[in-house]
Amino acid sequence: MSVQENAVNLLEVRGLTKIFGSLKACDHIDLAIAKGEIHALLGENGAGKSTLVKMLFGSLEPNAGDIFWNGQKVNIANPGAAKKLGIGMVFQHFSLFEALTAAENIALSLDDGAPIGTIAAKARALSYSYGLPLDPESLVGDLSVGERQRIEIIRCLLQTPQLIILDEPTSVLTPQEADKLFETLERLRSEGKSILYISHRLEEVKRMCDRATVLRHGKVVGHCNPREETASSLARMMVGNEVHAVVRQPVEGIDKAQSLLEIVNLSRQPATPFSIPLKNINLSVRAGEVIGIAGVAGNGQGEFFEAVSGEVLQQDAASVRIRGKNAGGLTITGRRLLGAAFVPEERLGHGAAPRMKLSENLLLSRHATDGKMFVGTGGTVNSSSIYSAAQRIIEVMDVRKSAPDPEAAALSGGNLQKFIVGRELDRKPAVMVVNQPTWGVDAGAAAHIRQALIELARSGSAVLVISQDLDELFEISDSIAVMHNGELSRPLPIAEATFEKIGLLMGGAEPGHTEHAAEVA
Repeated sequence: MSVQENAVNLLEVRGLTKIFGSLKACDHIDLAIAKGEIHALLGENGAGKSTLVKMLFGSLEPNAGDIFWNGQKVNIANPGAAKKLGIGMVFQHFSLFEALTAAENIALSLDDGAPIGTIAAKARALSYSYGLPLDPESLVGDLSVGERQRIEIIRCLLQTPQLIILDEPTSVLTPQEADKLFETLERLRSEGKSILYISHRLEEVKRMCDRATVLRHGKVVGHCNPREETASSLARMMVGNEVHAVVRQPVEGIDKAQSLLEIVNLSRQPATPFSIPLKNINLSVRAGEVIGIAGVAGNGQGEFFEAVSGEVLQQDAASVRIRGKNAGGLTITGRRLLGAAFVPEERLGHGAAPRMKLSENLLLSRHATDGKMFVGTGGTVNSSSIYSAAQRIIEVMDVRKSAPDPEAAALSGGNLQKFIVGRELDRKPAVMVVNQPTWGVDAGAAAHIRQALIELARSGSAVLVISQDLDELFEISDSIAVMHNGELSRPLPIAEATFEKIGLLMGGAEPGHTEHAAEVA
């Protein structure tokens, strides 16, 4: 049955509005989701997507507007009420207890009081039925991120929802896992279930979605059939202007033989029961070069970043070398003083102190490297100089904010990411190590960040990018290596790399067998 043949929409919102102080996060939004359709919700960072779905799931109460379910006006007071109606949600950031089994995590979200054995049996049967095989007895801490997402989806499906809200569902999946998820979504659609699909990956939206609603600055700016659009036209609707393509310029006028970042036989024992040990990692990043590291989350990327950045020190000082100097025993500040810069995956609380202003966060990260500029004789802080530098970064990175110098926590995730990346780029470091540079960032801002990383490399710096976004890595990298279970493959030149080869390595295939495996698949 086509979307147009549905006489009554499954869900409809009219004039839905949410105000935070003087900010209208959602401004009289109209949206209709038909039965049996996959409906995309698109928009740049701060467009109002998260606020809207939180109102639909009962996590926020609207200030104005109405929600209709099967043609009847409803009040969704809390997530429990949403679930009773038939609305389920799979969040981008999972809410699972690592020390519990998959079945125990599922049981926590169910209200029927069924024995754990019954829940495990239902979960196993449902997971195989939908092509998402899951062992309910497995400990979550032992599972890959892709397997953890299966738990979230099966937990949602066991609540028999009619509408499933998916927030960036493929951001943690290999290409092969994403294809399996798409098959599941197509089956759910064929069964008459509806899906509200939030993603910055516009090719996925074109492939999967029947209709799309586009938000900008809290307002609906358009509805469309994404299959009739291009990725560029969808991005233009989201941002309001053209999104320039990222250009990977050739390396010219740089001594490419000069290795600025060297990782030599780096190993590390797991710090916690759920950490991944690093096993004899070797990597060299040269001047003018962008090296990408792909991998499904949870395969040692976090531990690797900690070791390279100096959050965790190495016994062997030569295991990390920056600009020819042994740095394995140096702190983050010591490595910064050698000309390195670091952007961690977690922006709030790790990349920035939530309750400190942007200018204060800038001082925290650069007081050692920019001491003469920011800190005067006797330790006097030069507030005007710090403020001016913060404003320069805000302008260059187009950071959207509600005050001249707001607290970090007051920014949307994407805008805070732009500031943190810009804070490090502003130093023009010799070595830049970035973990998930455009996580949760809209198309326009992502293109800006990616182009800036390429230009930094082409100016003579060495850039190392850890990312779960294969499109991103293929766009900016000169070579791509894959991390799996704490081991790093040799970098594959971008001219030789394919999504199939990299995806198979991400899934654990031996490096020498990826081509044969791709042929068999």
